[in-house]
Amino acid sequence: MDIVVPVGRVLFASMFVLAGMNHFVSHAEVTRDARSKGVPAAGVMIALTGLMLLAGGWSVLLGYRVDIGGWILVAFLVPTSFVMHAFWQETDPARMEIERAHFLKNLSMTGAALLLTHFGSGPYGIG
Repeated sequence: MDIVVPVGRVLFASMFVLAGMNHFVSHAEVTRDARSKGVPAAGVMIALTGLMLLAGGWSVLLGYRVDIGGWILVAFLVPTSFVMHAFWQETDPARMEIERAHFLKNLSMTGAALLLTHFGSGPYGIG
């Protein structure tokens, strides 16, 4: 059963690594979305959050300094949840439900990242 924790770590972290790469590959589109939500200096913030996603994601994926990587992901997830997925501000019921789902998903991932900061990488981590 030692394999369960590293497999979970990889599955959890993969989304952050892919999202971080997307911040750079689709920079204009992601920046436009952030700007529409009122993010100041959206282009700079997207680059910064892309780096956060990559650093935190790779840290967790590899099991290297998962305490720091987990905190980086928490620092990304909390403000992103409230700024980019503020479902309570939506007037369209369908859009509200989509944003609520993203908000709750982010809160769930924040909980997982907090657990990683406390319990570490588990077996097969590199540091």
